[in-house]
Amino acid sequence: MASSKEYLDFILEQLSELHEILSRAMMGEYIIYYRGKVVGGIYDDRFLVKPTKSAVTMMPDADLELPYDGAKEMILVDDVDSKAFLRDLLEAMYNELPAPRKK
Repeated sequence: MASSKEYLDFILEQLSELHEILSRAMMGEYIIYYRGKVVGGIYDDRFLVKPTKSAVTMMPDADLELPYDGAKEMILVDDVDSKAFLRDLLEAMYNELPAPRKK
């Protein structure tokens, strides 16, 4: 099932306190970038983030889910209604994320 544009728009609005948030459509889903780094994405209308140490610390009871068959597990973000939590989460994750690949 592909993700809806409405759910993407909702998540982008929730992340609007952060600068340099971008999304990219990919095969019916959306990759989310923060300051040029991939933090996660929207998969089947779920906001999933990479399982960095800080993300696990901030969401110790969160479920690990597969974004799609054959992918690595990611953390399901349940608290998408809190802009402050999402801002703090992405800021905490940023330094642990790999640098973007050179093309």
